[in-house]
Amino acid sequence: MTQHASLQDTAAPTRHAGRARWTRFASPARFYPVAGKLAPWCFAAAALWLALGLWLGFAVAPTDAQQGDVYRIIFIHVPAAWMSMFIYVVMAGYCALAMVMRTRLSSMMASALAPTGTMFTFLALWSGALWGKPTWGTWWVWDARLTSELILLFLYLGFIALESAIDEPRRAERACAVLALVGVVNVPIIYFSVQWWNTLHQGASVSLTSAPTMAATMLAGMLAMTLACWMYTIAVALVRLRCILRERGEVAMPIEEALR
Repeated sequence: MTQHASLQDTAAPTRHAGRARWTRFASPARFYPVAGKLAPWCFAAAALWLALGLWLGFAVAPTDAQQGDVYRIIFIHVPAAWMSMFIYVVMAGYCALAMVMRTRLSSMMASALAPTGTMFTFLALWSGALWGKPTWGTWWVWDARLTSELILLFLYLGFIALESAIDEPRRAERACAVLALVGVVNVPIIYFSVQWWNTLHQGASVSLTSAPTMAATMLAGMLAMTLACWMYTIAVALVRLRCILRERGEVAMPIEEALR
């Protein structure tokens, strides 16, 4: 019993030390230099994945038997649509963390992600319209998938507008957190809309529960483009977060003093 108790006593400080090493980066002053070091690497990774994805998608992937070469917009449309939903879920997660744990850095990260999520949502709608015209014969229909994606764009714009409309940062963070958590309900509606309703939009070509219905080179190109979008999102969010930290005076003190 004595030996067992002593082992528990020595393990507890180790767990607390490991937790402290990770939670210290919740401090804006400590995370600021880390973000500055990570951003260039993420930009470089995004450029490499983008080059690979464009080469696979537009030079290597074969022509589709039914749609011809117009299908190649999938290498832009699908990653953008995936990122539009993924970023909003991450934003909602950060907002929930900020409300529960009172971590202001989480709220700032959600604010840093919102413009990029807006861009990808707009890109998904715009590229979808370009794809829909030769495929469906129209630029836009009030399809369940398209309509719910449009609502997502309004949620992003509402988040940004609400944050700008409230001068006091803490009140703005709480209001935006509520909007993000309520709006996250729209994400599964977007994803499952083609299954729940009879829509004009085609079903998913890539699923976690079934084998992909496209050629291997098509899938590789689309995944490379998705990784490029992911790396770009991380890089831009880190740069924007550093700007937010400076604007709010969170890193007014010298970084060397903050890290002591």
